[in-house]
Amino acid sequence: MSQPLRKPLGLVDYLAFENSSDRRHEYIGGEIHAMTGGTARHNRVAGNIYAAFLRRFDGTPCQVFINDMKLHVQAADRVYYPDVFVTCRHAVTDTQTVATDATIVVEVQSESTAGTDRREKLVAYRQLPSLRAYWIVSQHEQKVEVHRRDETLQWIAEAYGVGEALPVPDAEALSL
Repeated sequence: MSQPLRKPLGLVDYLAFENSSDRRHEYIGGEIHAMTGGTARHNRVAGNIYAAFLRRFDGTPCQVFINDMKLHVQAADRVYYPDVFVTCRHAVTDTQTVATDATIVVEVQSESTAGTDRREKLVAYRQLPSLRAYWIVSQHEQKVEVHRRDETLQWIAEAYGVGEALPVPDAEALSL
């Protein structure tokens, strides 16, 4: 993770700063960290997942977002820009820039973010009461790490590779 750019800010000040910035920054416990740009491959992987989720959740109350929408994890005092996420519980209006719940979060892993995705973000995202699955997707091989809540709400970690179907819950299961 990068070094913080400014002295600690409160969430409201961060959001005001972010709305006027020409670059994206994540909020980590009062510190803001500039985000690096992605590669064409990263963009295609995230875009393919986004498109698949749009088809999967078409006609349901679920909404699908891609990299420019922020996700506030209040319990962890974090605001991230997930590569893709799905929210099914509360409608997000067209003018909102931040969602506060997600049912599925997807991060496309890069060399610079692998550790953060597996440690910091895993711990933070799991604090979202609405979260049912967190995917860490490799952009260099056909591999997806899935951290998901089972029917008893216990966390299970699984890995999927070539030819294996990923467990994407339907909208009814995500709305519970």
